[in-house]
Amino acid sequence: MSTHQPDFCRRTNRREFLQDIGGGFTKLALTGLLAKEGFFDQVARAAPGNDTPLNPLSPRQTHFPAKAKSVIFLFMYGGPSHIDTFDYKPDMVGMDGKTVDVKTFGRGGKKNQGRIVEPRWKFKQYGQCGKYVSDLFPNVAKHVDDIAFMHSMQADSPIHGSAMLMMNSGSIISGKPSLGSWVNYGMGSMNQNLPGYVVMLDKTGGPISGAKNWTSGYMPASYQGTVFRSKGDPILDLKHVNNMGADEQYRLIQSLNHLNQSHQEARWDNSNLAARIASYELAYKMQSTAPEAIDLDQEPEHIKSLYGMDQDRTQDFGKKCLMARRLVERGVRFIQIYSGGAHNDDNWDAHGDLETNHNKHAGATDKPIAGLLEDLKQRGLLDETLVVWGGEFGRQPTAEYAKGSGRDHNAYGFTTWMAGGGIKGGISVGQTDELGAAAVERPLEVKNLHATILQQLGLDPNNLSYLHAGLDEKLVGVEGARPIKEIII
Repeated sequence: MSTHQPDFCRRTNRREFLQDIGGGFTKLALTGLLAKEGFFDQVARAAPGNDTPLNPLSPRQTHFPAKAKSVIFLFMYGGPSHIDTFDYKPDMVGMDGKTVDVKTFGRGGKKNQGRIVEPRWKFKQYGQCGKYVSDLFPNVAKHVDDIAFMHSMQADSPIHGSAMLMMNSGSIISGKPSLGSWVNYGMGSMNQNLPGYVVMLDKTGGPISGAKNWTSGYMPASYQGTVFRSKGDPILDLKHVNNMGADEQYRLIQSLNHLNQSHQEARWDNSNLAARIASYELAYKMQSTAPEAIDLDQEPEHIKSLYGMDQDRTQDFGKKCLMARRLVERGVRFIQIYSGGAHNDDNWDAHGDLETNHNKHAGATDKPIAGLLEDLKQRGLLDETLVVWGGEFGRQPTAEYAKGSGRDHNAYGFTTWMAGGGIKGGISVGQTDELGAAAVERPLEVKNLHATILQQLGLDPNNLSYLHAGLDEKLVGVEGARPIKEIII
């Protein structure tokens, strides 16, 4: 006769009792309480060489004193033309339509000759530094003494998808953590009621490759970007539990129960369980905090006007820039705002009519960006906020087709700029050739840009690493990268 007892007769220990009673909710509650008391942090730090808090968004001590606390990355999706915006090329004037020998590589493949499309906008000098800026950005031009221009940026790909991944994650291969994820991993969040990494997309839609551009890759999902909307609920699928219907509450309970069941085999896997609970806690906190953070009705009319919210053309991007300032004030570490979405002329990808395309997108962003810089400065926030402007690449000096002014992609040389956060203003670094076809002086890679951003945040780009598959992965690659020292105060 078998002496085997059925499961309901089997003795259980205290851990199993806590795990099973009430569908596992007592275990969730106890773990949450212990996490708040710092129990899991103490357990983790007891292990040799482990000094990372288990709450993934807990503030962390940086490698050295930070000059910037937050980043606002203004991403001009599609590739703005550097020679029509901030990279002045007077030698091209009068060359329109002339065929020249110039090596180019873009969507249309590799070419050795092309028809010159001279800059379609006039350039003027601005500021004490005398920087030349085109008529596309007359408002941003007023702030050149606060801006450092990098004119010799280079990318590893002339194709949108891979070049965007490169600019956002340091690699043309998908699945790598994005820049914002690295910032949150290295620094933690200053506000436990809001995401540490916020993304705002263009009203026409997201960029090519979508969420791969703000993914946390092989890092925990807590570090990935959270998409905010400028209309309606700021965060999709975020409702107050008290406003949920019975069916929604039941589904939430089922999700929490699944969370518990998924950890039964691991038992007290403290780090995973605490991180998952922390993510649920953040979701609940955001239900009340996020709407207030982007409630622009609290802003006076003259501030809204500063950002261009009183004009149809600039209202959408201006609203996002003002939201970014409010999020920075509330301790959000990394905010990325996209200008341009979807395909063709919905973004800066000017293959056909350069004038129509760039007038549209520069016209929608010039005043809001200038307003952001001015507002940050007058509030004393620009010194601790790093503002970055740029796209995934630039555009070629020659026409893509037999007719028209459209330019193909140019990854050989293009412009990005930074302001605030310990960056020198009124300077330019690097140079492209007389046609703007390629960098010829002080070539800069994307990883140099990333290294500079991390450095200004107090993070050593060559020592900030994450162990994945037995390799200490880094945003700047295992070979490392140097910050752009010329632009650092």
